[in-house]
Amino acid sequence: MDQEIKVKSSSRQGNSIKSEIWEFVKFSVIAILIVLPIRLWIAQPFVVNGNSMVPNFHNGDYLIIDEITYQFRKPQIGEVIVFRYPKNPSEFFIKRIAALPGDTINGTTLAADEYYVLGDNKSASLDSRYWGPVKSNLIVGRAILRLWPISSLGIL
Repeated sequence: MDQEIKVKSSSRQGNSIKSEIWEFVKFSVIAILIVLPIRLWIAQPFVVNGNSMVPNFHNGDYLIIDEITYQFRKPQIGEVIVFRYPKNPSEFFIKRIAALPGDTINGTTLAADEYYVLGDNKSASLDSRYWGPVKSNLIVGRAILRLWPISSLGIL
């Protein structure tokens, strides 16, 4: 009875592993080259923290923020924006634009680079009523997409 003995070449196994590693490296580099510029200059994720935007946005909502639109046009009334908190720029807030540069709020005219923002849940919102207008250089971008919860998935 003839028995066939199969022997795998160790060099073939080594080439296969090298090929798989090379494919993984190529995929990783391509993914980074695509994702990194988008993340740095076009859009970024943001998780809502708190209840100041209820009923439209809830604690834990996962949003995508458009960072490029305001490079081409100015923010508009009613848009929901993410910005650096004027009293502590390391913190991010989400609010709705209620007044634009040049508008008068409580007898005071907003400067050319100032926006008056309010939370949708005014009774639970720390906003421009307490710390004044937001300077345009603090605005990160506008909320454009809700990814979580899935039941609320959609373009804003």
